[in-house]
Amino acid sequence: MHTNALALLILQLIVIIGLSRLIGRGARWLGQPLVIAEVVAGIVLGPSLLGWLAPDVMNSLFPASSMPVLTLLSQVGLVLFMFLIGLELDPQLLKGRGHTSVAISHSSIVVPFALGAGAGALWLYKSLSSPEVPFSSFVLFMGVAMSITAFPVLARILTERGLLQSKVGTVAIACAAVDDVTAWCLLAFVVSIVRASSLAQAGLTTVLALAYIVFMLMVVKPFLARLGARVASREGLTQNVVAVTLVMLLASAGVTELIGIHALFGAFLFGAVIPKEGRLAESLAERLEDVAVVLLLPVFFAFSGLRTQIGLLNTAEDWVTCGVIIVLACLGKFGGSAVAARMTGLRWREASAIGILMNTRGLMELIVLNIGLDLGVISPQLFTMMVLMALVTTFITTPLLRWIYPTEELARDRVVVPMPVEPGAVPYSVLMCVSHGQAGPGMATLARSLTGAEEGAQLHALHLVSPERASLRPEQQRDPEEDSALTPLLWRAESLGLSVRPLSFVSGEPAQDICRTAKARRADLVLLGWHKPLFSQTVLGGTVHEVMQEASGPVAVLVDRGLADIKRVLVPFIGSQHDRAALALARRLMKQSGAEVTVLHVTADLGGHGGARAQVEELFPSTEGGVVLKVVRSDAPDEAALEEARHGYDLVIVGVGAQWGLEDKVFGLHRERIVRDAPGSLLVVCDPAPASAAEATPEAADNGPHAARALPVRS
Repeated sequence: MHTNALALLILQLIVIIGLSRLIGRGARWLGQPLVIAEVVAGIVLGPSLLGWLAPDVMNSLFPASSMPVLTLLSQVGLVLFMFLIGLELDPQLLKGRGHTSVAISHSSIVVPFALGAGAGALWLYKSLSSPEVPFSSFVLFMGVAMSITAFPVLARILTERGLLQSKVGTVAIACAAVDDVTAWCLLAFVVSIVRASSLAQAGLTTVLALAYIVFMLMVVKPFLARLGARVASREGLTQNVVAVTLVMLLASAGVTELIGIHALFGAFLFGAVIPKEGRLAESLAERLEDVAVVLLLPVFFAFSGLRTQIGLLNTAEDWVTCGVIIVLACLGKFGGSAVAARMTGLRWREASAIGILMNTRGLMELIVLNIGLDLGVISPQLFTMMVLMALVTTFITTPLLRWIYPTEELARDRVVVPMPVEPGAVPYSVLMCVSHGQAGPGMATLARSLTGAEEGAQLHALHLVSPERASLRPEQQRDPEEDSALTPLLWRAESLGLSVRPLSFVSGEPAQDICRTAKARRADLVLLGWHKPLFSQTVLGGTVHEVMQEASGPVAVLVDRGLADIKRVLVPFIGSQHDRAALALARRLMKQSGAEVTVLHVTADLGGHGGARAQVEELFPSTEGGVVLKVVRSDAPDEAALEEARHGYDLVIVGVGAQWGLEDKVFGLHRERIVRDAPGSLLVVCDPAPASAAEATPEAADNGPHAARALPVRS
């Protein structure tokens, strides 16, 4: 049957990317990096699982005729990815810790290289290699394959664990950078020997490679520095600059392929010589990362999975051999790194953590193994064993790191700068959590109305960056002032005369980090932004739900529909704890900005609204005037609230509760009509902590959201 090649390729890409992301959700839940999911997805689609369970499906989805296209796509993806890896390498990593990094990283290469080469020479060459493979090529390749550390995976793990600014993190990232450069230079040398037909040709290849490196450093790097300065001082990264960069990248990859040391080395070298100062490296990474990592890299994993045949390990001896390879790999990397780290003065716990991190192989190992399989240096059976080794060593990194270096140890290692606390009354504090730029201006407007001209009010704007969206140079301090998500909020705050302290950092646990930051900043209110979810209709799902569950104080979610000023406020009220928190915020708006507050008490019995009147009187001070109390009878409180909201209110403040169609459900797959149909901006309030006796004081009314004093209420 004739198959449309383009339609087949599109189907393959859909399956590969979709399965990678689906398994990635499970990997993230287990605390594993995404690379684990992508490797597993590739193996699932290959002969090891899909080919075993449904060989006809695998052959139809990945026929032999489609392999050349997938091969080329995966190679293009690798060229782009190796370029990004080169961009990651920053000389500033070694500043102040060069001796330690070089000592540890070289130990982490020499020891596993010796073990791998020794195992290859004394054992694996006889049992798992063919006579056509030169002995020296096999031994050298096994040494290099055992020596690889996955720099990008290690960086992501450090980022997600919050270790980048710790002693262990700074040493590990610097060691991985040195390790990366050294290992790729060794690989280039080994590839030149494997491809050379004679010793003279191998020598010529080496000389040409060294000459090309000198050319890149002496000629290309200064040109790129001038290009980077132009990007920083003029209109930024234009399409012409991107085109020039890509042409130079492909040319560099092509030259190293012609020299005989593989195109990937040229791509890596070109990325490494791009100056890290200015915006050129960062802007290029932002443009290219998603295409390389999301679209093309999964193709490489699928291609690797199709070549991984676990069925080839069909005897107990094969599995014992695989186990020994895994043990040797761990002993070499962990042992060499940990002992060297201990000898440089680190504690055993810190040295062990560095050893565990340096044992991470991930994607980089797969790239090396595919090169070896393409060159014919290793057999498909040994390739499968080494892929399993890469999976195991990457998978065990996170759980072992949590065991060796728990949160308590991390807290001791971090440098914490305490917030200054001035004597006297505690100022009102708001933590505004911004997930996207559109939510910021409305938050600034609300913060201005909540604080008014109050002296000493503390306003913090927080943007948490997903590890997948983190900068390719995660070791550098993020500058909150340059965070694009915070820019609209900061602009609006400046126009309103507000002083806002921006915060921005990478987080793998957004809800927990929001709660920790709120506690550290002593926030009286955590204010979250909201945008319409992709699949559900809820405002209380996902991170919002988790923050409401874990926060120790009031949490509010702003549904902004053009909030520019707050003069009229509506508070639907039945009397729950969350309703009282909503009323307390309305009281603060009235006190600080003079907003007119209307309390809508919805009851099934018009004769029973005295309790609501008493609660409203309790929460509003008598010295500040009245508040309008409207009482309506309705069996559908959310309908009554929506009807009143259509009378021109700037903001509706509503407490979480089933009566308003706002139930705090884990999955939140229900429609919330009051959110969907409210004509103006909405503030959804949750107060997880019950009001204490200490809060029911006049002083508490001035300093926090839980106010308690009397007021004459107008009906």
